[in-house]
Amino acid sequence: MRLDIAALTDIGRRKNKNEDAFGICREDEPDLKLFKEGALVCVADGLGGHTGGEIASKLAVSIIKDIVKHPPIVPGSDNGEEVDERDEGPLPVLRQAIRRANDSIYLTNRDQDLVKTKRPMGTTVLTAIIEPKKVYIGNVGDSRCYHLRDGEIIAHTEDHSWVDEQVRMGLMSKAEAETDYRRNIVTRCVGTHDEVEVDTYRWHVAPGDMLLLCTDGLVNMVSDKDIKAVFREGGTSGEIAQRLIHLANENGGKDNITVVVATISPNPLRQIALRTRAFIRRHHVSPAKIAVTLLYGIVAFGLGYAARVYL
Repeated sequence: MRLDIAALTDIGRRKNKNEDAFGICREDEPDLKLFKEGALVCVADGLGGHTGGEIASKLAVSIIKDIVKHPPIVPGSDNGEEVDERDEGPLPVLRQAIRRANDSIYLTNRDQDLVKTKRPMGTTVLTAIIEPKKVYIGNVGDSRCYHLRDGEIIAHTEDHSWVDEQVRMGLMSKAEAETDYRRNIVTRCVGTHDEVEVDTYRWHVAPGDMLLLCTDGLVNMVSDKDIKAVFREGGTSGEIAQRLIHLANENGGKDNITVVVATISPNPLRQIALRTRAFIRRHHVSPAKIAVTLLYGIVAFGLGYAARVYL
């Protein structure tokens, strides 16, 4: 399975430290046991204003990445009965992995008496297993995953934030939520309580589809409309990730920003063209210089071939 994945994290313009973390495990990972084709990607946003937010996010990512080598044992259906959609594929494993991360962080808080401070360390967690035809997602908090096709957002995860809950209950409009000063308040996170509820999703994907996993440092600074515009510009996953980070900072960069962009089964020839264009832009190589280099290569090959045949 071909995947073009890029991940970037940025401190933003207002914070003095980066409490975000991300992780990627591909199918060539040594001792991989969780899947045969695809990748696992995850992002985590440590709770700002709490003790050790950067520790919680890194610990959660580390524990979740470990499931590709040591998948937790979960009850399964082996009697031929139809499996509930919520338990399809690796979804039970994702729930168990996130709960394991919650247990580890919560025990650390308890052992260090941080639970009593009302500001124990915690983190959002968003992880996805990308397989050839489906993507399986586990989410706790207000980091968000988007599914894009031809520059259109066809699905995204629901945030566990106070303002989003108000919108879902009809008590606040989406426009009001985007500017409300309480939009950073999360209603669910990993590590602050002894138990956590994990939302899971299963999306069908096709070649050329794209996924965006991001922390709220992007969501709160860049509208869905502008996110779609960035994807419509095209480019490699790395170029899109860079443009999103840049736009979030241009709009104020009030928080740490982390993005993971994944293109599913991209066209190989198109990828070569995009990567060549990216190289030209990055190194400021002129078209004339490229033409001369190609011509030199063709001539050198021709002379070498002639010498080998006729001499």
